[in-house]
Amino acid sequence: ATRAFGPGHEEIPEKYRAIGQPVLVGGSMGTCSYVLTGTAGAMNQTFGSTCHGAGRAMSRTRAMRELDSSEVMKQVKAHGVSARVASKRLVAEEAPASYKDVSAVVDTC
Repeated sequence: ATRAFGPGHEEIPEKYRAIGQPVLVGGSMGTCSYVLTGTAGAMNQTFGSTCHGAGRAMSRTRAMRELDSSEVMKQVKAHGVSARVASKRLVAEEAPASYKDVSAVVDTC
């Protein structure tokens, strides 16, 4: 979880205090990411915290076993994404299919 204090909270930097804590929720190589702000509801429902990313849909081990790194590179390239990796196995580990749908995750945060 990450901090998501609502508007007016004294621990938020002054320049963000009127709107709430800025929150970045990362997606994957194949999806969008979000820039959100904390809310008063977050303070009441989740003690001022929220998700900090899409979260894994499959383990790194399973992704490496089930996904073909070359195919993943072709798929992300077809969507205009450029990826440079130190090792081909990292491509499968970080493939879009390895992660949950970030939009669905944000809808529940």
